Amino acid sequence: MLTTRRVVGPLRILLALAFAALVLAQVVVLPGTWRERAGEFPNSAYWGWPTLTVAVLGLLCVQVVIVCTWKLLTLVEDDRIFSEASLAWVNAIVGALGTAWVLLLGAFVHSVVRWDVPGLPAALLLVLVAVAVLGLLMVVMRALLKQATTLRTDMEAVI
Repeated sequence: MLTTRRVVGPLRILLALAFAALVLAQVVVLPGTWRERAGEFPNSAYWGWPTLTVAVLGLLCVQVVIVCTWKLLTLVEDDRIFSEASLAWVNAIVGALGTAWVLLLGAFVHSVVRWDVPGLPAALLLVLVAVAVLGLLMVVMRALLKQATTLRTDMEAVI
């Protein structure tokens, strides 16, 4: 348990920094970039709002994963990770990753159909595959957590 406590503290600091950086990106960086691009390319400014919305929602999905991870760390610290409460947080992570994947799929299809930037579809495809891998990995981890929770409940009933 001592090793867990040594890892949880730094991990929480990194999660808090990542969350703060994502909020900064949503509130300052993305809108500022959108305004600059609208000034440079007024003919394509109508794509700005949908693009900005998808980007902000995508970052929101990452924030949901960070919050759920924080809550799971709390359950680990309290030695309650093998409980029904943890399954709800893992389900939320799976849902956030699924939502992010759908948003990325839409952005990928849009980039293939509409944009003439050759590198963008390739980059989006790479991210799309990475999010799919993470989502499927979380589904497997959820199944393992469910099995471990059942086994722990059975062991506690025996003891």
